[in-house]
Amino acid sequence: MTARKQGKRAKLISFSGIDGAGKSTQIANLCSVLHEAGITFQLITFWDDVATFKGVREGVGHRIFKGDKGVGTPEAPIQRRDKNVQSPLMTLFRMGMYIFDAAALRKIAKHALRSGVDVVIFDRYLYDELANLNLKNAVTRLYLREILKLVPRPLVSFMLDADPKQAFARKPEYPLDFLYSNRKSYLTLSRIIGGMTVIRPAPILQAKQEVVRHVFHALLGRNSPIVETE
Repeated sequence: MTARKQGKRAKLISFSGIDGAGKSTQIANLCSVLHEAGITFQLITFWDDVATFKGVREGVGHRIFKGDKGVGTPEAPIQRRDKNVQSPLMTLFRMGMYIFDAAALRKIAKHALRSGVDVVIFDRYLYDELANLNLKNAVTRLYLREILKLVPRPLVSFMLDADPKQAFARKPEYPLDFLYSNRKSYLTLSRIIGGMTVIRPAPILQAKQEVVRHVFHALLGRNSPIVETE
């Protein structure tokens, strides 16, 4: 790797959305297309690589609120109790945790953006935490704007919209009524932040093409020459 390659700054792309919106599918497809195009990338998973105090959070959801652990599947649905628990105390707890996460994200993103790759992809971002807050509250909105100053803004920040019923069928972890309210929160967040790329519910191939088109236009000023298939 040349000194010029090492010194360049990568482009940051993030994917956000409710559980079951199809983020993993879209990210896997984008990574495949970038690889075929000779564009180097690094994938960072927010919950695994960035989120702080994971043991404390898991303990709160499991021991205090009696929620299930793990990831739900259609064959083995679970009932998590964490971000869907809403109360003033939990809101304060989340706001405190999110500050630590923002600091960790800032550090990790800074290192990744100077790692020499062309693109850094985030599977979820700070946006996915902020969507858990009451965005109708004026104080919360002020907090949101201040905490976002701590982290780099992605070149492209995708918000994958989804029908909550279909999302629940793919990933049954949270109550359906929470997915409806959470979807509204994501859409509200996208309007507050501005500039987010919302991918509306669509057949999977169409959504893949839309994601890739936006990425290549942002990176190269043109659409992808690659036609994606299922």
